Amino acid sequence: MTTLALDDFIPYRLSFTSNLVSDTIARTYEALFGLTIPEWRLVAVVAETGGITQAEIGARTRMDKVTVSRAAIALVDRGLLARVANPQDRRSHLLSLTAAGETLYAAVAPKAIDLERRIFASFPADEVAGFVAMLRRIDAVTLALASDRPGVDGPIG
Repeated sequence: MTTLALDDFIPYRLSFTSNLVSDTIARTYEALFGLTIPEWRLVAVVAETGGITQAEIGARTRMDKVTVSRAAIALVDRGLLARVANPQDRRSHLLSLTAAGETLYAAVAPKAIDLERRIFASFPADEVAGFVAMLRRIDAVTLALASDRPGVDGPIG
């Protein structure tokens, strides 16, 4: 019988490390800007796209509908996002940054880049590039596995 050592199980390690990094970032964003991680992700995705639906945000970030919806409501209520009717699909809305949202993004983005730099500062650039390339390959393989096996959805670990 094969036993599983959770601490050596790569999907668990990915999840653990992701949570550790996210928690560190979340404390910083909350303290400096009053943002949760889902709210920051929405601000960043909307800033990158200029106008996007909640469904598209969910697909791009792998966040569930409820998390995206709650973050969007909070950001609209704070005046950081605007919701306008989607001319291509009347059942959905496009989210865009307000002037206050653009100001917030301009303040948060450099902090995010600095946190990333500090986390990876002790690693050689080629190792970081290789790590990012491997993560993208893991994404592709995992998405292919999920599409090959209907009904298998969600994180492992």
